[in-house]
This record gives sequence, C-alpha cells and structure tokens, in this order.
Amino acid sequence: MSFDVHDIQTTAQAGFDQQNFELARAIDRSRLVVYSQTADGSANIAETFNLDRRFRLVFVRCHFTFGFGLANMTVSIDSALGSRYDVVLAKITAVGTGADALLNIPGEENAEPSPWTIKTGDKIRINWTNPASGTMSWALEVGMALVA
Repeated sequence: MSFDVHDIQTTAQAGFDQQNFELARAIDRSRLVVYSQTADGSANIAETFNLDRRFRLVFVRCHFTFGFGLANMTVSIDSALGSRYDVVLAKITAVGTGADALLNIPGEENAEPSPWTIKTGDKIRINWTNPASGTMSWALEVGMALVA
C-alpha cells in the first residue's frame, strides 16, 4: 500500500481549516452573549461590576422610583493598576425618578479595538448621588460581553 504525501497533507490541511472555521464561529457566538449583573437600593449608587476576564461594556440602565430630584451618573473604569489609571467613560446627565438612565453602546463602537473593552482585573464603576436618599429607590443593570 502506497501513500501519497500530497494526499495526506491535503487531508490534514482540510481538517485544520475546518477546526479553524469552527473555532472562529464559536468565538463569534461568544461575543454575542451578554452577561447581566444587577444592584439596587435607596442610597447613593457606588457599585462595581466585572467579569473574570477581558470584557466589553454593552449597556447600563437604571430605573428610579419614589422621591424627587435629578443627579448625574458617572460610568468609569476602576483600574486594577490604581486610581491613576481610572478613567470616566460616560456621564449620563440629570437622571432620577421620571428620568431613567440608559447608556447603550452601539455595535460599531464595540468593534476591537474599543474604548469600551475592559482589561482583566479592571471593573466598571457606576456612581450617582441620590438627591432623595432613603426615599428614592433605584434598580441598576449592567450588560457585559466577553472579548476574545
């Protein structure tokens, strides 16, 4: 029985090509999965959110009930390297009861490299000073997607 080296190489390459194709599809699917984390309360918002590896911020939304008054919300990176590396990503102005907060990162801004990509160990920090602390309640949700 004789083997043609070219046939063996062609068959092996076809197998590698199929594996690469399937891996690329799996990576693409993983980028579509959005992991949601939540927090709620009636005091100021000083919450952090993260995943155990690099991720992209996809959305921030917060609903407010009861009380009155509006305040600005800040979305920033809490860097594992220390406060010198913290950076404000967005400010959502004048939010509170009757004015929910919504930050939705468009798909074209989430393409790599993206300023919305957060390194392993870093966190998203959400801050908001409640103008009616103890009266106004809030429910916060942050969506994040893994980055390959």
